[in-house]
Amino acid sequence: MAKVITITNQKGGVGKTTTSVNLAFYLAKAGKKTLLIDFDPQGNATSGLGIDQKDSMKTIVGVMLGEVELKDVIVQPDKKKCKKLFVAPTTVELADAEVSMGGLESPDKFFVLKRAVASVAKDYDYIIIDSQPSLSLLTVNGMAAANYLLLPVQTEFFALQGVADLLHTVNDIKKGINPKLKLLGVLATMYDKRTTLSSDVLAKIKGYFKDKVFDTQIPRNVRLAEAPSHGVPIGMYDRFSKGAKAYKSLADEVLERTK
Repeated sequence: MAKVITITNQKGGVGKTTTSVNLAFYLAKAGKKTLLIDFDPQGNATSGLGIDQKDSMKTIVGVMLGEVELKDVIVQPDKKKCKKLFVAPTTVELADAEVSMGGLESPDKFFVLKRAVASVAKDYDYIIIDSQPSLSLLTVNGMAAANYLLLPVQTEFFALQGVADLLHTVNDIKKGINPKLKLLGVLATMYDKRTTLSSDVLAKIKGYFKDKVFDTQIPRNVRLAEAPSHGVPIGMYDRFSKGAKAYKSLADEVLERTK
């Protein structure tokens, strides 16, 4: 049965999608059959893996509207180079689907994704859900479907702003929707060890989250930023870069923490 990890932060620009794509890739390279669900209407995980967002393509949008089964939208971005990585793509229409979901009988609207994930969970080792940067119905669906939550936090001045609100939401979801949801870990992203600011913010993150902070930090890295424009994970674009080494290290930590 798959271990389901939702990657979320209501603050944008923290490396959430970059983490989703590259963690999924390295879990797959470690021999784990991995499904990445692009659950952000921006569709950056979809395009970042080189998947062409055609109008006729079946996506997670249809799943959320009850028009298609999750198993029928799953594709492989590169069968030859990463045969264990699978993707459920999305389009911008996911935002419209969220509006339609809001009309469902409560509490059914919170469990649409959970039911979809349950239908394929036996076929995968890991399912990674890339959620949108907001506290929305889609975000709640992502948390309701997950066993674990991974929280990327940028090592910059406003890093912890909004995290308290997110944690309150997580606690509410644990109480009323998903009591088994666990915080897998907090990931420091865009880290620059040469600056005092990054070191200070990392210290604050560790002071707040204690042992939940991953030992791995994701550095600022040009190659990591370039990879999505080529439609591949960093491990395919430049596997010797600092960014690639960091995400491989993160995958190792995730494997250890989810044993």
